[in-house]
Amino acid sequence: MKIDAHQHFWRYDEKRDTWITPEMAVLKRDFLPDELCAELQANGIDACVAVQARQSEDETHFLLELADRFPAIGGVVGWVDLRADNLRERLEYFAQFRKLRGFRHIVQSETDDRFLLQREFLRGIGMLEEFGFTYDILIYSRHLPAAIEFVEKFPGQNFALDHLAKPEIKSGEIKEWATQVKPLARAPNVWCKLSGLITEADWKRWQTEAIRPYLDVVLECFGTKRLMFGSDWPVCLLAGSYRQVKQMIEDYLADLSECERELVFGANACRFYGLEVAVDGSAA
Repeated sequence: MKIDAHQHFWRYDEKRDTWITPEMAVLKRDFLPDELCAELQANGIDACVAVQARQSEDETHFLLELADRFPAIGGVVGWVDLRADNLRERLEYFAQFRKLRGFRHIVQSETDDRFLLQREFLRGIGMLEEFGFTYDILIYSRHLPAAIEFVEKFPGQNFALDHLAKPEIKSGEIKEWATQVKPLARAPNVWCKLSGLITEADWKRWQTEAIRPYLDVVLECFGTKRLMFGSDWPVCLLAGSYRQVKQMIEDYLADLSECERELVFGANACRFYGLEVAVDGSAA
């Protein structure tokens, strides 16, 4: 059972999707399940987790509608306003959707580097465990000190660190990032996605050798039981194909046991998100 724990869908809107800048022109079109399902099949992946790319409940419903139509979408990480006064009401509403497994906020775009520790946001995160929802942490490496404090406040809440906290692979900076990601990994309820790496490297000239040291760090501190493969498709297309992303992680894990590779490529995602999918990608 192989799972892609991190990818996105969207219908492109030039006025709305201003985060897609001119140098990212390859992303200026629709990316929908028919196209991804072909990639999954070609790469031996059974199912995926669709993660929000926009901050609205409409986005959450959009992903859930796709998940209803395409069995290969095993789970959805949506968005809800975690600072809202009526959050409990919204969580009660969203709890009815079986494939909605968790939420994410685009913290990396917030102007406050300690956004994770804002009182209203902490109050909202404190409600997720009751409903069995996970939370994906999307940050840059400079946010890691706040993230360490953040996760310490919620020992019962399951967190996934997206994209290794986006280390500066292109510049080769690793020491400060590694120093900060290690204490975050000591929290047993924090998992990490092996995703979004080639887009943090040089888009045109990246090499696996430049990425391996970052993978070494997270393998050492998270272990194979808390790492999950994620393609970050279609964002990965800025720097490489789906096959290249998967092959890079496969090559890196080649010396591990078959059991360990199976954990990273699927079993961990099933356990973290509580996915219920069969080997053929249909609902179990």
